[in-house]
Amino acid sequence: MDLSKKKRVVVKIGTSTLTHHKTGRLNIRRVEKLVKILADLQNEGKEIILVSSGAVGLGAGKLGLAEKPKDTPSKQACAAVGQCELMYMYDKLFGEYGLTVAQLLLTKFVLMEDRKRNVQNALTRLIQSNVIPIVNENDTVAIDELELEMGENDSLAANVAVISGAELLIIMSDIDGLFDKDPKKNDDALLIPVVEEITEDIVASAGGAGSAFGSGGMATKIKAAKIANDAGIDLVIINGRHPDNLYGVFENKPVGTIFQAATTQA
Repeated sequence: MDLSKKKRVVVKIGTSTLTHHKTGRLNIRRVEKLVKILADLQNEGKEIILVSSGAVGLGAGKLGLAEKPKDTPSKQACAAVGQCELMYMYDKLFGEYGLTVAQLLLTKFVLMEDRKRNVQNALTRLIQSNVIPIVNENDTVAIDELELEMGENDSLAANVAVISGAELLIIMSDIDGLFDKDPKKNDDALLIPVVEEITEDIVASAGGAGSAFGSGGMATKIKAAKIANDAGIDLVIINGRHPDNLYGVFENKPVGTIFQAATTQA
């Protein structure tokens, strides 16, 4: 499988990639490097669609909160403040490389069958105009993700990949990929480089929905992989703390875990 030939690519960036772990504030050095690489890939001819988490975390930092709030109205407020911060950052940084960005705030209702055509039309025209769409869930009004804490931007990214006709979905997280067991608890855990079929064993290796390892972590990425693979889209999980991994993906280097769609398997 040659990932270098993939043109339309959805890149999902998690909060852990954007922010410092201890403070929740923006990791400026990492984000600047990440944007530079994405801009370079766009200039190379890739069609980049960015699905970005981070609004609630950045909003909490902007409001001077020591930690993310636990009540839903406060999370909504943080999301509203943080989304402005997020888009200002992307607009400024991508603008330094002569690229324009656009904001799309979605809800699950917008992605329903009778409405998703509007999203497809907008994405198509933006991509044709060499604009980088930046997508997030509208957490200020769509509170399911805020209340359930299920990390559903992974599934959102998969659905955006399907709707946009993407050839590849890259999820950037705080982990190197899928392991055969929890690497935080097992020193002998081994990275699984390629997953050709999402079996019960693969799901089990991600941890159950109620476990600390699985909840809002690898379990949601497996769900996203299933959505993408069923639509014939390959998915790669890479460690977002090392933005150069993006280059590695398109150079077919062994970074992360590839969930290979059946239609792309040799």
